[in-house]
Amino acid sequence: MTHAFAPVSLEPMRPTAVLLDLDGTISDSGPVITASIAETLAHFGYPAQPQEELLRFVGPPIRDGFRAFVGVPEDQLSAVVADYRDRYNERMHQAPVFPGMADLVRDLHARGVPVALATSKRQSLAVPILEDAGLARYFTVIRGASDDETRAAKADIVEDALTGLREHGVDLTRPVMVGDRYHDVEGAGVHGLPTVLVRWGYARPGEEDGAHAVVHEAGELARLLS
Repeated sequence: MTHAFAPVSLEPMRPTAVLLDLDGTISDSGPVITASIAETLAHFGYPAQPQEELLRFVGPPIRDGFRAFVGVPEDQLSAVVADYRDRYNERMHQAPVFPGMADLVRDLHARGVPVALATSKRQSLAVPILEDAGLARYFTVIRGASDDETRAAKADIVEDALTGLREHGVDLTRPVMVGDRYHDVEGAGVHGLPTVLVRWGYARPGEEDGAHAVVHEAGELARLLS
């Protein structure tokens, strides 16, 4: 298979702004998300899924996940999502920050590179998660899905983040997206942004296609964003 990304030995990208995904990029939230999903599926009588299948839910809007990966009918979807949210909300602060990512966020801020969060997680959850990690202060803009998830597609979230950065007078000549799933690559691509895909997240093989580069640890990402 021929992949459409460049090697990590690329010249530094010198971004004028960096957009970061949350789940699978900053936060190692897979275990708490999948545990909550497994409990919800069991509660509603759906067959159990192996961990590898449950990880598909991490990244895309949760309603889309239940719809696409389980086949939850529309008339049951709201109840299933509400049950999942109750379970997840109780444990969301248990997810640690990936090694090196807190330092990277602080370093970008110290260098004067504006940082935006662009996550398909509800914004009302993303803000306290970043606050709990001590990182919210370093973000110029925090954008996530609306509570009703009518605006949750990654392309929409990237658009909202770019709008917020623009309102702060940020130079958007060389913005870069950093994420761990193909949703990040595709959503950023709609707006002409290159995406750096991080390999410590939850992508399946092939999801890196179309990414500008792939990195395997935070040090590589820091060098690329220098």
